[in-house]
Amino acid sequence: MVIQAETNTPSAILDRASLLLDAFDGPGRLTLAQIVRRTGLPRSSAHRMLERLVQLRWLRREGRDYELGIRLMELGSLAVHQDRLHRAAMPFLHELHRATGFVVHLAVLDGSDVVYLDKVGGDLAAAVPTRVGGRRPAHCTAVGKAILASAAERRLAEILTTQGSRTRYSINSRAQLDAELAKVRAHGVAVEREESLPGFGCIAAPIGDLGQAAVAAVSVCGPVDRMLFDHRLSAPVRTTALNIWRHVDDGQVRVRPTLQQHARPLNVGPRPLAPVDRRARDYA
Repeated sequence: MVIQAETNTPSAILDRASLLLDAFDGPGRLTLAQIVRRTGLPRSSAHRMLERLVQLRWLRREGRDYELGIRLMELGSLAVHQDRLHRAAMPFLHELHRATGFVVHLAVLDGSDVVYLDKVGGDLAAAVPTRVGGRRPAHCTAVGKAILASAAERRLAEILTTQGSRTRYSINSRAQLDAELAKVRAHGVAVEREESLPGFGCIAAPIGDLGQAAVAAVSVCGPVDRMLFDHRLSAPVRTTALNIWRHVDDGQVRVRPTLQQHARPLNVGPRPLAPVDRRARDYA
């Protein structure tokens, strides 16, 4: 009787609903049998909760298969567009894509992964297998390394213990990670060459107050043989990151970095940009 009471508490019900929804973390539909295997829930309980989630439009059922429902897409879209960072970033992301021709990502750190909040890419976007809401191991991506460069030591200690390599070029030791993050701190941008996706490279810059932990990162990504791993891409990416942070909170300036004055600014976004940090110009 005690076990039955505990499993019917609001907290336990929410935990099981979350477990069911987490089973859909990936493409495609799932059968009841697949969901039971992934969650470990009793078949009868899983079926009962799945049918209720279908009624609530959190899931959709086609025959015997289940998939994520329209209500989750509606809520997810609202969550992204209500986010102040994303709202401030949107015009700059589109302008960075127009200026470079490459796919642009906005991402945040969640545990040892990065989660993509936005992706702008035109025709090239279909060739880059990333998606809004998708995850990648942080240490394998330019956006992840850009954020990790200012992360606390305890967070860095967890990274490689919970994630493996994605390609033969991925970082696979703490010494390699420390060396890579030192480059990010020195130059202000992070570089990825086929570490997450074979055939693709990225350049990213952190978003946040200088000297503080980054809250997000922005990147450009494209075929590695077309990427320019020097100031021609790193400068506009870093400038975009700075301007996104300056326009968080409905245009209120959050940070006014002191930058070198001799660099030529890129006209990104609706307002004049600050000059580009020389560290980004020198990175290769």
